[in-house]
Amino acid sequence: MKGNKFERVEQKYILTKKEYINIQKLIKEYFHKDIYYESKISNIYFDNNNCDLLIDSLEKPIFKKKIRLRSYGEDNILYLEIKEKYKGTVYKRRTKLTKDEYNNYLINKKIDNNKQIMREIDYYINYYKVHPYIYVAYDRLSYYAKNNEDFRITFDSNLRYRFNNLDISNNQLTTKYFDNDKYIMEVKSLNSLPLWFTKYLSINKIYPQSFSKVGSIYKKERECRVC
Repeated sequence: MKGNKFERVEQKYILTKKEYINIQKLIKEYFHKDIYYESKISNIYFDNNNCDLLIDSLEKPIFKKKIRLRSYGEDNILYLEIKEKYKGTVYKRRTKLTKDEYNNYLINKKIDNNKQIMREIDYYINYYKVHPYIYVAYDRLSYYAKNNEDFRITFDSNLRYRFNNLDISNNQLTTKYFDNDKYIMEVKSLNSLPLWFTKYLSINKIYPQSFSKVGSIYKKERECRVC
């Protein structure tokens, strides 16, 4: 989904390869492939020198905020966005930029895109004193329910990252987060989940987990440095 504004409830599940293969039977029966079914998503997350946004996110507050640049692998199309979460509901606002517009903004602090969302993002970047901090990428498969387009599921694999060379178009020299094959399933809906889906999860003992990709990477790296 590539709109400029939306809100939804999200739940994440960490699946083994076996669990992922098994749930594909359910996907084929109840879901369609999204128009953007297969994508390689790259992100640049912003933070300040103290990593205040990341640390705040790990403390699981009622309200938290992330600022990031996202690419879906399309040539010269980027999305600069604010992602906020309040009591389990995710709110996202973003603006579309070309690579030249983004680079010009970083270097010259000049807003070529005068949309309200861009002015809001610029305000928060200056307020929190954040800058590009970490590159995070993964491969995504996206689906939506046959009888409800607001009920969506994505599967992210090959989670990888780096702290240097923060060029979003460069997908080289990254570190993998998981040692084994794992899939991050994200379930996204505006309403409660259907009974047939929750029943499947319950029978197969698949439970939601609190998992932030960028927060988990930061925590792992911090623990490695301590060791």
